[in-house]
Amino acid sequence: MSSQMYVTGGVGARSEGEAFGESYELPNFTAYGESCAAIGNMMWNWRMLAATGDAKFADVIERALYNGINSGMSLDGTMYCYRNPLGFDPSGGDQIRNPWYDTTCCPPNLERTFASLPGYFYSTSKDGLYVHLYDNSQLDWHLEDGTGLKVVQKTNYPWDGGVDISVTPAKPTEFAFYLRVPGWSDGTQVTVNGKAVSGAAPGQYLAVRRRWASGDVIHVKFGMTPQVIEANPRVVDDYGRVAVQRGPIVYCLEQLDQPEGVQLFDVSLDVRQKGASAFHEEVRKDVLGGIVMLKHTGAITEKSNSRSALYRAYSSETSKAREVELSFVPYYAWANRTSTPMQVWTPVLKA
Repeated sequence: MSSQMYVTGGVGARSEGEAFGESYELPNFTAYGESCAAIGNMMWNWRMLAATGDAKFADVIERALYNGINSGMSLDGTMYCYRNPLGFDPSGGDQIRNPWYDTTCCPPNLERTFASLPGYFYSTSKDGLYVHLYDNSQLDWHLEDGTGLKVVQKTNYPWDGGVDISVTPAKPTEFAFYLRVPGWSDGTQVTVNGKAVSGAAPGQYLAVRRRWASGDVIHVKFGMTPQVIEANPRVVDDYGRVAVQRGPIVYCLEQLDQPEGVQLFDVSLDVRQKGASAFHEEVRKDVLGGIVMLKHTGAITEKSNSRSALYRAYSSETSKAREVELSFVPYYAWANRTSTPMQVWTPVLKA
């Protein structure tokens, strides 16, 4: 988690031996990030969560699930990725999604993971109930003292940060309802029956202790402001680059979404703008099964004859650049339309 995991929750830097590699060895274009390995990462963190109750493990589960795992299967369910790189150039002839590989562990592993998701949403403890993941769902179970309990979630998560949770115990019962506050969520707001509950902190569980009765409703509002992320400087492949995340979803650039004539390898992201206004969120039901597309000001560097050379004399002068609007899509949905360059980590525009 601290030095060998991709921002997508994928693991495995080297194809040879399907190996982790050294600490901070996280190449993008040659990343292995096997779909099954991301699933293994999720399963390991689930066991660590059960053993410790530490929300940081649930954060990794969610990161892997929405990104490194979910990217493994095509949107129509007919093709899959064996490896999940964070950068791609189709000019080399590589086809990242295929209907079949000689090794076919990924499709059944992906399908059984999706089928088993209900078992990852909740846990019980002696003093109450933990909620780890958020989606439209219904729990019909019991507390550890045997009291029957129904919990219903209604939400448009992960596109929207609002979650309504109705809590219906078989009889009025006092217990703790532990809400996971994701590490990426700043300014999380929680109410119970309309009354504010304080204490929500990113990357922790918020314990709401009270006598619960039928009709009680928890409303949670997670902060969904798009975030610009930088890697540890020891990750040399990401030096001078940033990634974009909104909620639990990591985004990427695909060349086909950019203005005509714009090559990904020539663009930079203008991160000099501060605040949420730097990003424009656009709901696109007609794109990739329905997504929130992110748009942000970037720049394309004007080419010169010297830029085409393998090596050239260093110059401290900033290259001329013109403004361009960049369009980001969720990483899990890349390579679902046509073969096109893709990158998760984008260079930042120099001042």
